[in-house]
Amino acid sequence: MVADYRPKLASGVKIRYTNKYRTISEGKKMGILADTQIQELVKIVPFEQAVKRPGKISYGVSSYGYDVRVGPGFKIFTNVNSEVVDPKNFSPRSFVDVDAGTAGHILIPPNSFALCETVEYFEIPRDMLAICVGKSTYARCGIIVNVTPLEPEWKGRITIEISNTTPLPAKIYANEGIAQIIFLRGEKTCRTSYADKSGKYQDQPGLTLPRVD
Repeated sequence: MVADYRPKLASGVKIRYTNKYRTISEGKKMGILADTQIQELVKIVPFEQAVKRPGKISYGVSSYGYDVRVGPGFKIFTNVNSEVVDPKNFSPRSFVDVDAGTAGHILIPPNSFALCETVEYFEIPRDMLAICVGKSTYARCGIIVNVTPLEPEWKGRITIEISNTTPLPAKIYANEGIAQIIFLRGEKTCRTSYADKSGKYQDQPGLTLPRVD
């Protein structure tokens, strides 16, 4: 008698076997959005297709995500005023405002960071959560991108933190790709969305510093 080593699945879960792989289907809508779904279900303005842009860091919709661009306005962290970094009372004197509109790029000092916002405006559907990951081109240079998850029914331009982890100045190119957004669709619609609780960073006007209400 041959032992059955197939996994035991919960009731209602269907499994199909073939010679080379198996596929598990739960009949639920949870999953990562593909390019066609992103264009159909998520409001992104302006929306760009995935095309070759020689000499530029890529942006636009991808197979299972959307590559956003960084806008020309930056706030670069500085310690010249010897302020305390306090998330509950963050001093604007800790930043220097830089417009990259003319030069097309900015320089982040060694072991420092900058705040910026995306060119694109987003409206996240109520049954979705979006996460952000940095682009490989910058990651391979020691430049790290950080964004907290975009909650259901959040809207606005995304504030991005770019960290230069190297001991050298780092160049960031305005109006080119900076990070990829991945959209996760839940099995059910959430009970309370970001809009329901009047989130403090909802539709934020320009680069908004950290605050606690």
